[in-house]
Amino acid sequence: MTSLSGIDARDKELAAQYEAYPYPERNPNDEAKRLLIGSPSHLREIDYWVFGARRSTSTPLRALVAGCGTGDGAIMLATHMARAERPGEVVCVDRSEHALNIAKARAQARELTNIRFIQASLTDIESLELGLFDYIDCCGVLHHLPDPRAALSGLVRVLAPGGGMGLMVYAPYGRTGVYMVQEALEILTPFSEAPATRLDVAKRVMQNLPATAWLRQNGNFGDHLNGGDAGLYDLLLNPRDRAYDIPAFLQLLDDAGLEASCLMEPARYNPALFLPNPKLRARIEELPWQEQARVAEALTGNMATHVAYVVRKDKRVAPPAGDDTSAVPIMREIPGIELAKHIRIDGTLPFAFGTLTVPVALPPQIRSILPLIDGERTVGELAGIMAETGMSKGKFFRIWREAFAILESLNRVLLKPPA
Repeated sequence: MTSLSGIDARDKELAAQYEAYPYPERNPNDEAKRLLIGSPSHLREIDYWVFGARRSTSTPLRALVAGCGTGDGAIMLATHMARAERPGEVVCVDRSEHALNIAKARAQARELTNIRFIQASLTDIESLELGLFDYIDCCGVLHHLPDPRAALSGLVRVLAPGGGMGLMVYAPYGRTGVYMVQEALEILTPFSEAPATRLDVAKRVMQNLPATAWLRQNGNFGDHLNGGDAGLYDLLLNPRDRAYDIPAFLQLLDDAGLEASCLMEPARYNPALFLPNPKLRARIEELPWQEQARVAEALTGNMATHVAYVVRKDKRVAPPAGDDTSAVPIMREIPGIELAKHIRIDGTLPFAFGTLTVPVALPPQIRSILPLIDGERTVGELAGIMAETGMSKGKFFRIWREAFAILESLNRVLLKPPA
């Protein structure tokens, strides 16, 4: 068991790390070129996976980014809100002054006025008296804390009724090789040494890493290769780095009174997607979804993180049925006309789950429907347009029900909330 003094020492080193090497390494000048997109905290995902596409877009959204680092999630969400003219604000909390300064500069480069920054530890979030939040992002943070359960419970206490969170934690199998190198570096360059010294040792080790090292075989992440000094340090020299397999992650949520409304992407956690054998699929169908997720994680071996949207237990808001004629489908990012081009002649859509690409079978006719999805037309209106081409409404809805269930599980087509 780690002593309290050991915990304090590691936490001190962690603070020193992020002050010396803010993570991820970002240049505010790049904001003019691109917006980094990902999960969690994509606004359309929040609308759907947290609020079930039922929360009015005119209702102000108070969001907390607990441990914002250099700002990827916060900048993305604030930008999405600004572009959509959504009322509300994004409050960013981080204890690293250096990281916050980078995030602030990124926000200034985008002229964002719906975002503010507070230098503090997320473990002190209640004492800041910031009020309640409809949505809380805690991405890549819990696994570095002395007591993740206590920290998550503290965030729950500032979560507004009906609200939810977007979380990301490390996963063990997809990070094979990382902890072996971490172990060696902890011996070669103890935490008591200066960050610059430790980084120099890590670089020398990487230059001489044996060909047999498991880290060399792992292509599930690239921070040590293209993440700069901050990426290398965070991956291999972090003084506290815990990974959660699916059972441990779900238990962490349960202990905090939470449950997953979505593991991202849902299809990734369905082993039937990559086990086409009928007898295997019959066995999979008999399993609870939690056990299916365990099988998927264990067999794919490439999940380096788990991303989830979570809500309080028994408080999940189910979205409207996908074939509700009044529902408005919306593409998460890739326009329907572009996604349709990716569908092969055999009706399969190659879908990459990290380093694993799986052919996902879709009804061939969905190729004609996808370009019609503009975020304004209802499902009923799509059916009407297709009827003009000779497709009966009965056939349309058979195709749409099947295709929407699949594309929703791939996080590609969602439903739009009401105005």
